[in-house]
Amino acid sequence: MEKWMLKNTKADFKKMSKDLGVSQVLCKLLVNRGIENYEDMKRFLDPGIEVLYDPKDMKDLEKAVQIVTNKILHNKKIQIVGDYDVDGIISTYILYTSLLKCGADVIYEIPDRINDGYGINKKIIENAKNNGVDTIITCDNGISALEQIKYAKDLGLTVIVTDHHDVPFESDDKGNRKFLTSEADAIINPKQIECNYAFKNLCGAGVAFKFIEVLFAMMGMAKQESYRLMEFVAIATVCDVVDLVDENRVFVKNGLEMLQDSQNIGLRALISKTGLEKKKLTVYALGFVMGPCLNASGRLDTAKKGLELLLAGNKEEAQGLAEELYQLNEERKLMTLNGVESTIETIENEGHKKDKVFVLYQPEIHESIAGIIAGRIKDKYNIPTILLTNAEEGVKGSGRSIDKYNMFEELLQCKDLLTKFGGHPMAAGLSLEGSNIKALRERLNRQTVLTEEDLIPKIYIDMPLPLEYVSFDLIEELQRLEPFGKGNSKPLFGEKNIGVKKAIILGAKNHVLKLTIDKNGKTLEGIYFGDIEEFKTTIITKFGEAALEKLLKGAANEITLDILYTPTINEYMGRKSLQLQIQNYR
Repeated sequence: MEKWMLKNTKADFKKMSKDLGVSQVLCKLLVNRGIENYEDMKRFLDPGIEVLYDPKDMKDLEKAVQIVTNKILHNKKIQIVGDYDVDGIISTYILYTSLLKCGADVIYEIPDRINDGYGINKKIIENAKNNGVDTIITCDNGISALEQIKYAKDLGLTVIVTDHHDVPFESDDKGNRKFLTSEADAIINPKQIECNYAFKNLCGAGVAFKFIEVLFAMMGMAKQESYRLMEFVAIATVCDVVDLVDENRVFVKNGLEMLQDSQNIGLRALISKTGLEKKKLTVYALGFVMGPCLNASGRLDTAKKGLELLLAGNKEEAQGLAEELYQLNEERKLMTLNGVESTIETIENEGHKKDKVFVLYQPEIHESIAGIIAGRIKDKYNIPTILLTNAEEGVKGSGRSIDKYNMFEELLQCKDLLTKFGGHPMAAGLSLEGSNIKALRERLNRQTVLTEEDLIPKIYIDMPLPLEYVSFDLIEELQRLEPFGKGNSKPLFGEKNIGVKKAIILGAKNHVLKLTIDKNGKTLEGIYFGDIEEFKTTIITKFGEAALEKLLKGAANEITLDILYTPTINEYMGRKSLQLQIQNYR
């Protein structure tokens, strides 16, 4: 059972509304999102390209650009080393194509998820050296590759790191941390303590973009040339699930507009194949339709296919690659569905339901989808979940967490049981010997300070909003907060004692509920995409079977519910009407 929590932020919303020229509702929504001073509010409401920060503020960025321009001038061979997820693929694309435009002799490499694992490794470095590479530039990886970069430097290579992941550290017996740095010639990562860049939460592609901004300027190219890359940064930003605030908001808002008329042959083919042509592209389209197709290449085949799609030189090639990626993603979805079902069965039947931290061993699951399945299990039970499966050496897995549980810190206390691990508070990757699985499960559950209250899902409501306030003008104003996503969720309003006059079950799988609701004479249509059978059970429990029958027939009844909703506009056959997207009810 979820717990509804009302955000109770305090401010002089009347004055704020007058000063900014927007409604008090919008002011409250901004404050609820942690945006409290007028300057930040204006940046949020008008996220134009002109509000981007100066990339030169980023530590080592100018130094790296000087190194690369010198290498280009002397025709030295450069190799980009990326990662196999969407952010890594996009980062590689940005650096590779941009360096080509600058006249560089450049190639790329993306590690294989299964055979190579994450990030740059000695094999890649040796191959680079043997192929006459002078300079390696990492993207979306490298900040933790201390030994690998030392090896590259020992071989006489120049190394530039562009990354966005947390800086590695060592802890002494008292828990004091010493942050570690590699021997790379330049390290560009806003999360470095010494970096004064104003925004710390860029994705890997965002960092690569910042590097190219300055490189293009140094090469005498127009700013517009770098801004054209923003459509690609938008995809990576959404798919890497970083907060859609500050610069990330600028990237995604402007990038979505560019994508709508993208000139990239590969993206156009993928948009067509996934049924998005002639539709307004949204964060959902990037994160749950296009992105997974690019990701599937790195999960079940080689991430280079995703990159090849973006680099496709003609329509026929692009269509073939888009079809291949689409089918890989369909295969991945089926594998994920089967994996989720088998994992739920394990939880229900093997005594895990009392655990406050799930450590689940599913040897038959493909390691590339362990993180996806861990996320689905975490969402279903609201319990931190680590899913382990067999790897070439020992056991490998991924974890997904909840707000009250810092998974990285908890695993840090178990590092003696692990052969390798890394991550951040909400997600982690790890490797260990199979013989240590039970010990890891027991220790994580023994040391956790999670309470039963922490494990109750919380839904945070922006404010109560009576139905009579719902209007086209309000919805138009709320659209100024788009794009919605992590760190900037859709506005969620609440209203009590809503009369429910009629319910119609729709959809090929009977998974959509259309409701006619009413309060104080204001009648609106509501749409609900949750568990329909559970809805029926709730009505029967509260009001009886006869009431449910009346509801489904549209007959007069006494049913009332509290609802949480987001107001939207429904367009059908050229007609627009107000509609509530109902997230929850009780």
